[in-house]
Amino acid sequence: MLRRLKRLARRFGYARALCVALLIALTAVRIADPAPIEELRVRSFDAFQVLKPRLKTVRPVAIVDIDEKSLARFGQWPWPRTRIADLVNALNRMGAVVIAFDIVFAEPDRLNPASAADSIPGLDDDTRAKLRGLPSNDQLFADAIRHGRVVLGESGLPYVIAKFNAELPLTGLAMLGGEPQPFLLTFPGLLRNIDVLETAARGRGLFTIRPERDGIVRRVPVIMQAQDATMPSLSFEMLRLVTGTDTIFVKSDRAGIKSVGVQGFEIPTDRNGQLWVHFARRDPTIYVSAADILDGTAPPAAVARKLVLIGTSAVGLLDVKTTPLDPALPGVEVHAQVLESSLTRAVLSRPNYAIGAELCAAALLGITVIWLAPLLSPLVLFLFGFALAASAVGASWYFYLQYRLLIDFTYPLFSSLMIYLTLVFASYVREQSQRRRIRSAFGQYLSPALVEQLAQSPEKLVLGGEEREMTIMFSDVRGFTTISESYKHDPQGLTALMNRFLTPLTNAILDRKGTIDKYMGDAIMAFWNAPLTDTAHQVNACNAALDMLERIDALNRTREHEAASGGHVYIPINVGVGLNTGTCVVGNMGSNLRFDYSVLGDSVNLASRLEGQSKTYGFPIVVGSKTALAVKDSFAILELDFITVKGKKEPEVVYAVVGREEMAHSAEFQRLRNLTIEMLANYRSRNWDGAMEAIERGRIADAAGQFATLFDLYVARIDGFRQNPPPEDWTGVEALLAK
Repeated sequence: MLRRLKRLARRFGYARALCVALLIALTAVRIADPAPIEELRVRSFDAFQVLKPRLKTVRPVAIVDIDEKSLARFGQWPWPRTRIADLVNALNRMGAVVIAFDIVFAEPDRLNPASAADSIPGLDDDTRAKLRGLPSNDQLFADAIRHGRVVLGESGLPYVIAKFNAELPLTGLAMLGGEPQPFLLTFPGLLRNIDVLETAARGRGLFTIRPERDGIVRRVPVIMQAQDATMPSLSFEMLRLVTGTDTIFVKSDRAGIKSVGVQGFEIPTDRNGQLWVHFARRDPTIYVSAADILDGTAPPAAVARKLVLIGTSAVGLLDVKTTPLDPALPGVEVHAQVLESSLTRAVLSRPNYAIGAELCAAALLGITVIWLAPLLSPLVLFLFGFALAASAVGASWYFYLQYRLLIDFTYPLFSSLMIYLTLVFASYVREQSQRRRIRSAFGQYLSPALVEQLAQSPEKLVLGGEEREMTIMFSDVRGFTTISESYKHDPQGLTALMNRFLTPLTNAILDRKGTIDKYMGDAIMAFWNAPLTDTAHQVNACNAALDMLERIDALNRTREHEAASGGHVYIPINVGVGLNTGTCVVGNMGSNLRFDYSVLGDSVNLASRLEGQSKTYGFPIVVGSKTALAVKDSFAILELDFITVKGKKEPEVVYAVVGREEMAHSAEFQRLRNLTIEMLANYRSRNWDGAMEAIERGRIADAAGQFATLFDLYVARIDGFRQNPPPEDWTGVEALLAK
């Protein structure tokens, strides 16, 4: 069973299995709903409201504003309750349907006549008695409240206060589907108005608004729990009075509260009994100054047949709230917007089943990504992911526009993105592991550049090749047989010596961007311009050849010193190098079971033949004509001969790389090169005496004897042609019989 499970896991893929586990974990995270997840969700809902706010078609609500104008006209707040009574009476006369205070009158009026009798010094007893006999300002205010439909505002408190002096009537509550109290927002305390006002009012409601974590008001409680009492909000209590009903019904299920309603109105809420406010742009036209109401200058149409909220926008009294559309909206207008959206049936809704729908959408998207991501190309996967994201956002926007439903698209997108990133990371880890295996398997045999390219593109480990212009190098140790004989009783010493000289030669090639093809005993085959493109491959190959000679010279000096110190025979190591440039086929060559990255072509064979001629001409680096012409401005190049190598019919002009650019510009090399050119011209035109004269002058100029072997070669040829002249069709081409 365990083996079967392992096989199934391998077939399904460990990355996919990890993503399935991640999908389950993300589902648990969404159910827990931590602050970042909620923040992302509500911010998307904010964006919807910014893009498409509620449009006002009617204005059933008016706000009587205790503004700066009112304070300038009637004095600082708080006003005497008699003035508030005058305001209520004026609104009743003007035809206000319901009046609600976004203000709490928690203490008796400090200007009550009885309070004045006790606080004003020097009054006689009759005057004090008359003042105490007058009705209180609070009573006059209560009488005004009693003659209209007035809702008094109350506030939830974070702490418990003293019990109320009077048993005040509470709004009736009918529960459908279960007890709502466990889901309600709860305040330990309740700040109420004084008893005389509470008993006179037709309704009482909480105006407390609790902002979200980020300080933005998005939801307003419709019904709450405060100091063991279940109470409606200020705005919903106004709706109750409009309908003339005594009872509020609450629908709930196991997930929480679904809606709160009265006769004629049912408002969908979240599970905690909060209404998602469908905000409109701030509307200054619904504000009426309290001063204009009291002075009788406000037009009756401003409040007639409307629900009236009394609040303040004065500086110092302003209750400011931040909403998705406005950073500083008076709190009283939030209540007005709740009433407007409720009366026009334009409320937003986020039903309890929304989370289930979102989890299903997230699961569907996640499973789709888990299934398709490993199968699709990056471009197709990007386009597919973009289509999925657009569909999720579009569906959420459609539900908002058509049905005013708030369905979250951020969580499904977030979860599918996390799954996608996990798959990408798993693919990256798997690819890196594969690259490490390739580096480990081939790093000892191929050049670092080739190993890295294979690690980056493992699919290249197949049979096949491509045509490229390349520079090929063959190098060999001169007289290696003699060196080997000196180690016939010490094979380990010979192996150590080979490693000792092959290492600097290899490093010289790799440092100049070359690729080692193979080692053949003491010989090395290398090439340039593959697998990585190298536009200066001829120059790099020549530099590598010169570096090899310099490093062998340094090694020989060390070995000579070691031989002198150890008292054994010193045999120097001399290296010959052949370089040629031409079109080759490069790629993985071999069988389906075993193959090597190598190069084939006629140019490869010529490079091998040129290496064999380095001893013949006395110059360690012999190059073909294409290589020489490509590097003639960067190195000291010397033409050597016009030859056909064994196995080839087409002749080739061959050259020697004598040194770097500084040698090319030296007077000594320029003179020797010119004499060599003169010698070759006379030789090919059969002017043997002229050629010999140029050679003699060359020997005199060649103080170091570097050209001695070349001059000796041509002296021998000229002596032979003097005895046996070449045929009439001779063009100066020398056919080489040896490889």
